[in-house]
Amino acid sequence: MANLMKWAMKTLRRTPSPPICFPTSGFETVRPSEVLDEERFENFKQGKYYPANIGDVLHAKYQIIGELGFGTTSTVWLARDLDTDPLTQPEAIYVTLKIYTRDEDNEEEFQIYKQLNQGSSWHPGHAHIRKALDIFTIPRSGGDHPCLVQKPMWESFRDLLYRNPTHRFTEDLLKAGLLQIFQALDYLHTECKLVHTDIKSDNILQEIEDKSILQSFTQAELTNPSPRKIVNGLPVYASRRFDLPKVFGRAVLSDFGSAVRGDEKRNHDAQPNVYRSPEVMLKTDWSYSVDIWNVGAMVWDLFEERHLFCGDDPDGKGYSTRAHLAEVMGLLGPPPLDMLKRGKRSHEFFLDDGKWKQDIVIPTGASLEQSEEFLEGRNKEMFLAFMRGMLQWRPEDRKTAKELLQDPWLNDQIE
Repeated sequence: MANLMKWAMKTLRRTPSPPICFPTSGFETVRPSEVLDEERFENFKQGKYYPANIGDVLHAKYQIIGELGFGTTSTVWLARDLDTDPLTQPEAIYVTLKIYTRDEDNEEEFQIYKQLNQGSSWHPGHAHIRKALDIFTIPRSGGDHPCLVQKPMWESFRDLLYRNPTHRFTEDLLKAGLLQIFQALDYLHTECKLVHTDIKSDNILQEIEDKSILQSFTQAELTNPSPRKIVNGLPVYASRRFDLPKVFGRAVLSDFGSAVRGDEKRNHDAQPNVYRSPEVMLKTDWSYSVDIWNVGAMVWDLFEERHLFCGDDPDGKGYSTRAHLAEVMGLLGPPPLDMLKRGKRSHEFFLDDGKWKQDIVIPTGASLEQSEEFLEGRNKEMFLAFMRGMLQWRPEDRKTAKELLQDPWLNDQIE
């Protein structure tokens, strides 16, 4: 009898969850003239996207439930892991599948994800990094499709801004978010030896603490199937959003497609334009501290309702490095001469003695004190001291993520 029970337990563990049968009718058919989601991109017109169908099972274990989003080189789907152990995991295990366009070269990005798992799991920042659960390839004639499997996440900090009527974070919410971001960066920089290079509110997600929103997403697809259309014989679905959770999970730093090793010298262009650090603009060697500048500039988006730097050139052609540098000088003063001597592009903007040579007027009368609008007194002084720990011309003058975690303003009255 005991042996029979052991056999039954092993058999049960090997039995995958059965796939769900999703409706094949009763959905809204989108008009051919209406452009839907990824259909707007050139890669779609060239037939490079994977033709995923809701209900499909990929890699013999992941059943697609619905589309969560799309980009120029991928679509993202909620899926169930059918290999769930019914004894130890009675609830369905949900994952996201990021399915890349065919023949997309993701080898460097996937190596970064492998490196993210090599740091200590005891580090406080380990939980604030979105890592890979699995990586596989979907074979298909005409070109295979890489697929990245990750934990589902709720919306980003940018989405939170739009949901808030004031379009800005409260001071407490900002502090709580920054503490978690710096924990993630300390893990990234010290444990993994990686530089993110693309920190923005879109790439800071929130973990799903309230699992009911995953179940309700599935139920919604069963009772109210996603609108869709067929283009050149291939399905295109409308994306579906998660419900608002009852509780919010921790902040998680995501999207490591632009990450690079921090222990190798480099001076190539990086970072979103408005967050570019001085060393990137001047083309000096850069490393971990570009992420610190990046966070400092992003704080203004979250807390002050505007970009700290815009870089709008007066010639009307949009962003320019010279306009951006002029704005930085307006707030921080002229760059140190020793830093200019390191920059391969410094001669484009400065004379040998460090004087500005461009015909853009440097803003006068500007300062961080005047730019900050919502704090007062000692609290404002502490906040600005915190900001100056990140916004320094020289990379070596900026505080590290570990040092910023000890900042007095950041730790004052945190609940």
